[in-house]
Amino acid sequence: MEPVANHRSGPPMVFWRSTPKLSDGDVVHIGETPVRFRVNGRARRVSLRLDPSRREVVAIAPSARRLPDAFHFAEQRREWIARRIGELPGRQPFAPGLVIEVDGEAVRLEGLADRGRAKFIAPEAGQPARLLAGGDEDAYGRAVQRLLKKIALSRLEERTAFYARRLGAPMPDVAVMDARMRWGSCRQGLRGEPGRIRYNWRLILAPRHVLNYVAAHECAHLIEANHSPAYWAVVDQIFGDHRAARAWLRTHGVDLHAFGV
Repeated sequence: MEPVANHRSGPPMVFWRSTPKLSDGDVVHIGETPVRFRVNGRARRVSLRLDPSRREVVAIAPSARRLPDAFHFAEQRREWIARRIGELPGRQPFAPGLVIEVDGEAVRLEGLADRGRAKFIAPEAGQPARLLAGGDEDAYGRAVQRLLKKIALSRLEERTAFYARRLGAPMPDVAVMDARMRWGSCRQGLRGEPGRIRYNWRLILAPRHVLNYVAAHECAHLIEANHSPAYWAVVDQIFGDHRAARAWLRTHGVDLHAFGV
């Protein structure tokens, strides 16, 4: 997810109009847009974030007491919220005939006559790579998505090992998930245990240098658990100039969330 709006920190706002009773996780429609309310104790202020996978907005409050502030802030930004949701690309389900990018290479999706396990076929005779799966509509999409997650995990494990070696750090535990808030997360190892890195599987649909950057970004957190100048120096050390990859994610990252079931 990406930050879309913030309300300045300070005393809670006071409103005279009625406010619905809200709890963490509740969803309320602001206009025609679903807004999910969340409490995050690390937040410093009320904010709104776009969740492109769910096609909804998340209103974040520093405490349950501030959820009414989050509600009124969302109402104040009603038109802006509707515009951001309207800018999201249309959903793109995985279906036979679709050509997608996988690890930087074009891959054509094709169907299988039976419900056998999905498989990846490397490019040959001038033809693009192919990903074959069985099933109808949603079943087909789920089969494709399962295989893409396996490919993503293999690729991200390889890049994580590469950058961890460059840092002289132990190989962390790596997993992929359908993360909605970020492209990756890292937890440093404690008491001699390895760290843990989680990646969004949709990175396999991004250009290769973008996936590599996110792997380097998260591995750098094995050394620096913040985004200080010292942290970015570590990223530069193991990856190099990261500006193009970050710019690609800011501009095109939302498009990756259009794919899938």
